[in-house]
Amino acid sequence: MRDGAVVLHGVTKSFPVQDGGTLDVLDVPHVSIPAGGLTALTGRSGSGKTTLLNLIAGISLPTSGTVTVAGTDVAALPEAQRDRFRARHIGYVFQTFNLLAALSALENVMLAMMFSDAVPRSAQRRRAADVLGRLGLGARLSHRPPHLSRGEQQRVAIARALANNPELILADEPCASLDAHTARTVLEEFLAVCREGRKTLFMVSHESLALRAADHVVAITDVNRVAVATP
Repeated sequence: MRDGAVVLHGVTKSFPVQDGGTLDVLDVPHVSIPAGGLTALTGRSGSGKTTLLNLIAGISLPTSGTVTVAGTDVAALPEAQRDRFRARHIGYVFQTFNLLAALSALENVMLAMMFSDAVPRSAQRRRAADVLGRLGLGARLSHRPPHLSRGEQQRVAIARALANNPELILADEPCASLDAHTARTVLEEFLAVCREGRKTLFMVSHESLALRAADHVVAITDVNRVAVATP
């Protein structure tokens, strides 16, 4: 990804309401997220932060405007191509872990590789074990989510987002459900892995550690309008 790894221009998002009108939930005149660093996204609850991440990921489509990721207008792609593009180029760490309880930590991470050709099938097990090991879970590969602590489950979710070695990582308050000590430890590990891999990380967070470490900050105001990133 080059400078301006993610560019949103003239983006709005509205939803229909029962009276026939629309509910405007997001307004992004222009935001450019630089490549290779950490950009933090802040805003009050309900201001549209998750909606913004979903637009970048191509999970949701804008009402108007363009969302460009790695030079590709994501919103212009047909659904199947959006899914393939997301699997190859974007890792997503959700607020909830979204792990499959019947699968081991290793299998949960390998599952993400089934939807992309980024990692050859013969190398997937080794890749999953390597990413989990870098996040401190080398001895927990065969453990299923119910037998892992919440901090360990979040590490598995982060490893899953990194599995296909995507250029862009989106993270939606990844440590919000963890206690303060565990959140700090997991966040430090997460940031270190992204820095080492020169990932572009766009993270919703109010954690002081993330804000101090951020290269840029994007804020959503009370009118659900996205402000220009600041260094």
